[in-house]
Amino acid sequence: MKYFKLAFTSLLFFAPLVLFSCKKEQAQLPVPNAISVEITKSNHNWYYFSNTNYHQIDKPQNSPLQVPKPWTETVRISSANNEPCTQFSDSKAYAVVNRLGILSFNDDMIYLSLDTSLFTDRTAGNLVFLNNIPVYSVYKSAFFNDTILASDYKNDGAAHLFLLQFDPTAKISYPILNCNNITDKTNSEVTDFYWNGLEWCCSIKTISETKNEFSYITFKPLIPLLALSPSTAEGKIDIQECDAEYFRSCRLHYNYTNAPDRIKKLLAGFDDKLPFSIEVKNAGGSSPRVFENSVPNSTEKELNAKAILSASWSAALFEDGTLFLEGALPGKHILRSGKTVAIRLPKLPVGFVYSDFVISGTTLYAAWEESSFYKTGRAGFLQVNLERTLYSRLI
Repeated sequence: MKYFKLAFTSLLFFAPLVLFSCKKEQAQLPVPNAISVEITKSNHNWYYFSNTNYHQIDKPQNSPLQVPKPWTETVRISSANNEPCTQFSDSKAYAVVNRLGILSFNDDMIYLSLDTSLFTDRTAGNLVFLNNIPVYSVYKSAFFNDTILASDYKNDGAAHLFLLQFDPTAKISYPILNCNNITDKTNSEVTDFYWNGLEWCCSIKTISETKNEFSYITFKPLIPLLALSPSTAEGKIDIQECDAEYFRSCRLHYNYTNAPDRIKKLLAGFDDKLPFSIEVKNAGGSSPRVFENSVPNSTEKELNAKAILSASWSAALFEDGTLFLEGALPGKHILRSGKTVAIRLPKLPVGFVYSDFVISGTTLYAAWEESSFYKTGRAGFLQVNLERTLYSRLI
């Protein structure tokens, strides 16, 4: 991941933002007529991950050192999203914590569902929602995970887990499909998938003593997917072979000009002369889409962000901690009559980045991690009370 500073154009004069900062001495973004409000100690809390749980800490740099590992093997938030926002929902949100479990957020309440049987020695991520139920995938990496070569694992088809659902009430994960439900090739792992809301497209890696092979399939369940289990799935899935080109087309990065109008409105003042990439999720939706603004011959670093479109609000978080927010959080009025608000989260130390986020009720949760190339060291999340930060200060 890359650390960067955000820039804004003079267009902000026509669409002014309100900027909130965590520290008075921190460098301010060049936003005309910005109002600086300090995020006080009472408005936010830091947490870090150990190998067994999450723990509160005063600052990320004071969390215990972790030996950097490939991101597939590190305890970190790998994927996060909000549940669908309806009049009957509680505005809950979820995060997949690689190698650990599922975090459930309900406003300022946090619950970690540990599951060593599913998460130990597996890479977890790709959180999506199906009928308001969180669904995610797990696999073992052939590059960094020696347990994949163990004979008892290679010969046990039931051990090659793929797709799981998380029960929000029981706070337990259940397997939906194993890898052997969608391929006849032994010792295989589904290393990635894309679900467009209708069709699942999967990349499958088959590991042998001499070589590794990739194959690709699409599938559609013939009955509701959540009703399936690895033992009952046979004959209830329509599976079609495809190729790498088709899988890449599912993972296509689109031009930013094709981004949703709500995203373009949210970032209307952003300098579109700089290259950037933004991953856009629908709250409670299928796999996210990525939109890129490519600038030929640009010497600037690519900017990276995550965004969520919910029913009443939209938000985008950049890696340096700049959050754009527009709309009304659950049970609250519309912020600044629909104008965008920019919030500067606490500045992270060099080598740390913000990687993902959710908003549950009026509480923001932003994942952070110590990152260098493909390795991650320490990781955790920041909790921010937006009720105190925003609604007590804005009309």
